[in-house]
Amino acid sequence: MQSTVSRNVSVATATISVNTPGESLIDITDRVRAFVDEVKALHGSLTVFIRHTSASLTIQENADPDVLKDLIAALKKIAPEGASWWHQAEGPDDMPAHIKTMLTSCSLQIPVIEGEMALGTWQAIYLIEHRARPHQRQIVLQFVGTN
Repeated sequence: MQSTVSRNVSVATATISVNTPGESLIDITDRVRAFVDEVKALHGSLTVFIRHTSASLTIQENADPDVLKDLIAALKKIAPEGASWWHQAEGPDDMPAHIKTMLTSCSLQIPVIEGEMALGTWQAIYLIEHRARPHQRQIVLQFVGTN
């Protein structure tokens, strides 16, 4: 086991905006990696947090695009539009979007080791847009550690 002890811990925070095309998974790994590089993160923890209740985040496979299609299809089966949802104020896709968000994640925690996110070979960070129409989503990035 390797451990690093340092008294010079820093905190860096940024917010990025992502325009979505509607229901989809959008790879944001490069934008998150750019933040890690910009703040010269060395060792620590990166939080990725989405400021919405009808979109979410996940770490998933980035090699086969069919995985993303199947994930969208599975979420549609779990929380379909047209069910007898009470909440319909923002359209028929809104309540299913809230359920899908509840089942996925609004934040991710990623270790940073030697200046790199500790993602696996086939892992990427995705914003999941659960609504049918395009939206602009805000994601807060925060690194705590040494640089």
